[in-house]
Amino acid sequence: MAAVTAAQNPICIDAHLCSMNLDSLVEPLSSHPPLGGNLPEERAHATPAESGDAGLLDAYSRAVTAAVERVSPSVVNVEVHQTQRPTGGRTRSGEPRSGEPRERRGGGSGFVFTPDGLILTNSHVVHDATRIEVTLADGRHAPAHTIGDDPATDLAVIRIDASALQAVPLGDSQQLRPGQMAIAIGNPYGFQFTVTAGVISALGRSLRSYSGRLIEDVIQTDAALNPGNSGGPLVDSRGQVIGVNTATILPAQGICFAIGINTAKFVASRLLRDGRIRRSYIGVSAQTVPIHRRVVRFYGLGWETGVVVVDIEDRSPARTAGLREGDVIVALDETPVAGVDDLHRLLTDAQVGARCALTVIRHTEKLVLPIFPEEAR
Repeated sequence: MAAVTAAQNPICIDAHLCSMNLDSLVEPLSSHPPLGGNLPEERAHATPAESGDAGLLDAYSRAVTAAVERVSPSVVNVEVHQTQRPTGGRTRSGEPRSGEPRERRGGGSGFVFTPDGLILTNSHVVHDATRIEVTLADGRHAPAHTIGDDPATDLAVIRIDASALQAVPLGDSQQLRPGQMAIAIGNPYGFQFTVTAGVISALGRSLRSYSGRLIEDVIQTDAALNPGNSGGPLVDSRGQVIGVNTATILPAQGICFAIGINTAKFVASRLLRDGRIRRSYIGVSAQTVPIHRRVVRFYGLGWETGVVVVDIEDRSPARTAGLREGDVIVALDETPVAGVDDLHRLLTDAQVGARCALTVIRHTEKLVLPIFPEEAR
């Protein structure tokens, strides 16, 4: 590019400039009409459309700043210390690695949602933490302890002992619409209390948590999120929290995700009550597979996939019920099961210890097995 630019420009700049007759270009200012004298009237003044755009931009700025001023005092920086056990092996010099545990540090964001110091954040931020320290918006530092965390929804509740805390107002994620303003506040890469704004790109997304379960009703937004934003609030134009920022697709731009605040309310209430989310399990390893069309038509199934049992735990509800490897689960209590995520969704705390009817296809035979799910450990 540099060679092309040089070839298109004069080789000798001084000679090029000197070839101009500068004296012939100079005229007295008095020979020119006053500036703006012959300009069209619409150019001298802003058009109604330009005034309207400026007003919209100004209204947008006021909405963002007002929401940030309302929520920022409740946003916190969460610093986590974890003890990392050595995995063995040898150093580069060939010597055995030391058996002493090492401390690993990480961090994220969170927000105060009750005046007595309860903070909502992501499970992957505080999971297995040996020490948690919270930095408030006013610069105060306070140690925190975990009330409970749920890897299946990537949510956690921690608590600090501090005074004069401002709780953030919580909104309703069921009332959201695509295109609505979304504001993210957090601490990306340690830059505390960073604000980014965008819109809600889509609703009803599903996101795989690091525990393997599917998180439902996830909000997609183009408000920029980066490492360190995890656990921070996603806010609407009224300054109400509508989601908990949780993930981004790193190769992409403008594709970020937040867990709906309605899900967060439910999980937080259960964590406060029980310290965990109770779910049931039947004790199988399984995967989603297609069902032969002849079997689907013969039994009148409304779906063409099911859950094949790959392995069964000893002394598990599945073993007691007589389930076998190779069986394909197609329903639980007459509710269709088209995949592993459907089975996860149906195995809630309501099924713990309750008699359930598990419908399976064994070879080409349809069976209904009574099963008593137990609480997941």
